[in-house]
Amino acid sequence: MYIEEFTHRQIMTERFYEYHHYCNENPLNIDFHQHAFYEIYIFLSGNVNYIIEGRTYKLRPGDILLTNNRDIHRPEINSSKSPYERIVIWLNVDFFDSLRNIGEDLTACFQDASNRNYRLFRPNEHQMLKVRTACNNIEQERVDGKLGNRVMAYACIMEILVLLSRAYYEISDSARQDITENEQINQIVSYINNHLKENLSLDHLADQFYLSKYYLSHQFKQFTGLSLYQFIMKKRLTIARNMLMQGKTVTEAYSDCGFNDYSNFLKAFKREFGEKPSDFSKK
Repeated sequence: MYIEEFTHRQIMTERFYEYHHYCNENPLNIDFHQHAFYEIYIFLSGNVNYIIEGRTYKLRPGDILLTNNRDIHRPEINSSKSPYERIVIWLNVDFFDSLRNIGEDLTACFQDASNRNYRLFRPNEHQMLKVRTACNNIEQERVDGKLGNRVMAYACIMEILVLLSRAYYEISDSARQDITENEQINQIVSYINNHLKENLSLDHLADQFYLSKYYLSHQFKQFTGLSLYQFIMKKRLTIARNMLMQGKTVTEAYSDCGFNDYSNFLKAFKREFGEKPSDFSKK
C-alpha cells in the first residue's frame, strides 16, 4: 500500500496539485488553518469530527469534504480501533485556470459548498469505487515510476475532479444528520464573511443579532472552536492573502479586509503566515 509520512505542512511546494495518502495509528493534534488552495479530503477510516466555518461534521468512511481558499477548518481526531486514514488532494488556483482555458470551470462544486456552508457529501458505492480506482492509479504510477508517470497521475487528478463534480450534484443532503450546528452562529459567520471591511466588534455583532455579548461569545466559541476575535482575524488575513495572490497591492489588501492600521496588519500577517505581506506578494 502506498502511504506517506504525515507532516503538518500546509503550504504547497508543487505548482498545480499535490496528492497525499496518510495513515496514522495514534490521534494527531492539528490546529485551525486555512489554505491558499482548494482541498479534496477523502476520509477512509478513524474517529474524526471535522470543524469547518462553525459546522462540525461527524465523518464516516467514504465521506468527502470540499474546502476552498477561504475556509477555516481543523479535524478533531479521537482515539479509535481503526487508524486515521485519509487521502488529501490539494489543487492550486493555477490548476483550475488551465482548465478554464478549455472552457471548463470545475470550481463550481467548491463554490456551491461554500455558498451553502455545507462542505460534506457522501458518494454512493459506485461513485466512490470510481474515485478510489483513480486514486489507486495515481499511487501505482508513483510506485512504478515509468515514463510519463507524472502525466498519467495528472490525468487521474483531473478524472477525480470531474467524478466528484458530477457526483456532487447527484447526491442529497442526507448527511445532515451527522452535522452539529447552530443557525444563529451560521448567520453570524455568514455576516462576518460578507462584511470583513466593516465594524465587526463584539458590541456591534451583539446588537446586530440581538444577543448578549456573553451568550454570543460563548456560543461562537462552542460551535466554531475559535473566539470571535480569533475567527475574524484569521478570516481577514486569509482574504488579504488571497488578494495578494491575485496581484492586489499590500495597501489594497489590508484596507479592504478591515485593517485600519498597517503596523497591526504587518504583525498579524507575519504571525499567521511566517513572512511579511510584501515578501509574500513578491513571491
